[in-house]
Amino acid sequence: MPGREDMPSTLRRSPKEAQDTWVKAHDSAVDQYGEGERAHRTAFSALKHRFEKVGDHWQRKAGGRKGPSDEQAAKSTPQSRRSPSRTAEGVDAKASKKHLYDVAKSLDIGGRSSMTKDELVDAIKKANRRKTAKARR
Repeated sequence: MPGREDMPSTLRRSPKEAQDTWVKAHDSAVDQYGEGERAHRTAFSALKHRFEKVGDHWQRKAGGRKGPSDEQAAKSTPQSRRSPSRTAEGVDAKASKKHLYDVAKSLDIGGRSSMTKDELVDAIKKANRRKTAKARR
């Protein structure tokens, strides 16, 4: 299966359910659109409906919440590469501030108690990038 071979490292460190979600969506998109960036974007969009990125891996969204994780993931058509939109990079930006605070706490993000919801999302994105980069070494 192409999806198992192309699976990003963050998914290789994630639960089997997250891996299976990505592979199924990826392979279906490859059948429809062909191999490439569009298949990967489609697979990540499907993944973000039930999972969120925390550190260097993906985990099921808290409370069984389903749905897109940010405004970009909520769009029904892919954005043109010439005008990319800002994404939350797998952070569940639509989650409650309390949930984002708890994620920030688990990632040991300093200053989290005085952050706004948007600041928490940005801080989690940065922490996720650092942890992923460290895990790849």
